[in-house]
Amino acid sequence: MNAPAPSPLHIEWTTLQQDHERHERCAIGVKLAAVALAVFCMLFTFPLELAAPLLAVVWVTEAMLRTVQGRLGARLLKIEGLIAEGADAGAAFRLHREWQAGRPGALGLLAEYASAALKPTVAFPHALLLLMLFALAWSGH
Repeated sequence: MNAPAPSPLHIEWTTLQQDHERHERCAIGVKLAAVALAVFCMLFTFPLELAAPLLAVVWVTEAMLRTVQGRLGARLLKIEGLIAEGADAGAAFRLHREWQAGRPGALGLLAEYASAALKPTVAFPHALLLLMLFALAWSGH
């Protein structure tokens, strides 16, 4: 006897869950890259005026990645609710359509990125690395 084919909502959930986890692994890579960049800048005494913006760009990159991951997470939660309610196949595969319908303007997107950047799980280690660079620069090293 064959198992029933997975519903479109189950297929979407599985796909988005895998992407959500990929974003998590990628964010860890971004954090490691930030640490490596900071160590490189400290070892080779890059001027603060160069090192700080470079690290800030890495921090913003992670914030953008986490913002997209958050959108995936929100859709995953919605799909779980739809599955629990027994929604039909027509409710599947609407991630971009729904996001586009409520897409904020440029300032709204920047606010989303800023909000993500300030979350403790994103700010670490970026804020600490920047503080270390500033401390080294002010101490004269």
